[in-house]
Amino acid sequence: MQASGESVRIGDGGGVGAALLAWYDVNARRLPWRALPGDPAPDPYRVWLSEVMLQQTTVAAVRAYYAKFLDLWPTVEALAAAADADVMAAWAGLGYYARARNLLACAREVARRGGFPRTEAQLRELPGLGAYTAAAVAAIAFGERAVVVDANVERVVSRLFAIAEPLPAGRSAIRAATDGITPDTRAGDFAQGLMDLGSSICTVRSPRCLLCPLAAHCAARAAGTAETYPVKAAKKAKPTRTGTAFWIEQDGAVLLVQRVGKGMLGGMRALPDDGWSARADGHAEPPVPGEWRQGGTVRHGFTHFDLVLQLMLCDRADCANLPEGAFWPVEEIEAAGLPTVFAKAARLALAHR
Repeated sequence: MQASGESVRIGDGGGVGAALLAWYDVNARRLPWRALPGDPAPDPYRVWLSEVMLQQTTVAAVRAYYAKFLDLWPTVEALAAAADADVMAAWAGLGYYARARNLLACAREVARRGGFPRTEAQLRELPGLGAYTAAAVAAIAFGERAVVVDANVERVVSRLFAIAEPLPAGRSAIRAATDGITPDTRAGDFAQGLMDLGSSICTVRSPRCLLCPLAAHCAARAAGTAETYPVKAAKKAKPTRTGTAFWIEQDGAVLLVQRVGKGMLGGMRALPDDGWSARADGHAEPPVPGEWRQGGTVRHGFTHFDLVLQLMLCDRADCANLPEGAFWPVEEIEAAGLPTVFAKAARLALAHR
């Protein structure tokens, strides 16, 4: 076993690949976007959609969103023809909203080309498709040999080879080691097998090594140090930002604006705010003169910062100078597709009505 992450290709034969595939044939998770071992290849649209949704998100969180998207847009062509605002609203609550913008851009390019390309290199040419997603779609949907490394695979392989270099720098060694054990055939099943193994057995805490099909090959298990991998660099403390959201209600409707297309929560419907961002606090000034009162505070965690958002309620606003937007019926606010932080503020405002 190579602790450095260097490895030798095992091809289609024995060792890690054969052991994992034999386990996966019996234990594969049943997921709505997955073709089980022996089934026909899955629809690349469904594979791609699920992989984009699953980035930095759990399977449990994705299931309902995946079903909703397929119901609304059953093909990549249907998604490509959808309005940006409708897609962003359907995505609301799933987080990392740049993924939704990239999803639309990619769908439109795929529709223009007449379908998904088959190879990893060609898939990388599509807008918004990074190394992981391109490899996953190539391997799972098209049976191409590609090296697929997500967080679960990262954990399994770092333990298998006892790769001690801390993340993120250690990812190159983990990818090289994964390349060394990826078989020439059934690369998609192999990748999904590693994902399932990381989800169910090689877990973050208390890995179930006695049940692991790769136990005999695992350097970390042999050393009794499985839980120490992957080694992670010390986290930097997240800053806390402050901002204000403004609830302007008239005749049973609340003013919503559409955020600019790029940047934080880009393209989403939202309450007007005071310009807070990941880098700076908001200025706390209301967008228009009016009779304002405090509505409370919500807290929300983003990837790189935490936000403390003050809610201000307006009983009477200067209608001649309102921010550009549209009034949305308050009783239908759940259908507006507000991102989570503004949905929290809306619920707080409703409690004051």
